[in-house]
Amino acid sequence: MVEPSLFGPIDAVLGATVVDSVLVIELALFALVIANFVTRRIAWGRHKRQAEDGAEAVTRWPLHELTNVALVLGAFYYTTVAHHPGVVLSTLVLGLFITDFFEFEARKVEARREIPIEQPKGSMFAAVLVLLYAGYQAVFFLLAPLWGAVI
Repeated sequence: MVEPSLFGPIDAVLGATVVDSVLVIELALFALVIANFVTRRIAWGRHKRQAEDGAEAVTRWPLHELTNVALVLGAFYYTTVAHHPGVVLSTLVLGLFITDFFEFEARKVEARREIPIEQPKGSMFAAVLVLLYAGYQAVFFLLAPLWGAVI
């Protein structure tokens, strides 16, 4: 029997099993989360430098925003492939997206008040949660033998 697919050829590539039970989309999302960490660090450094020129100079970094949007779209797509883990990851990623929005506004306020620009602690915590869950979904096959021996 043929499995139903929502996106046809895209499902054939991204929904394909790679190793044990790991999907290509799970690995892609895990890599995207790591890329999001890198762009988050670079964006924070840019905000610190821009704040020296005043609050109006602080702008969003397009590459970081692109990784945020790609994470949201990827998590939504993952929901069509694997429902339960996709919904959990989508919830975490949406929380990250919203937190990131407010953290940027906090950087603007710090620049207006001319106080030192702090690290985006809230969005870093949300990003760590996303990293942990995406990592659990993507690389659990490495821990599965040990986990199976304990449980």
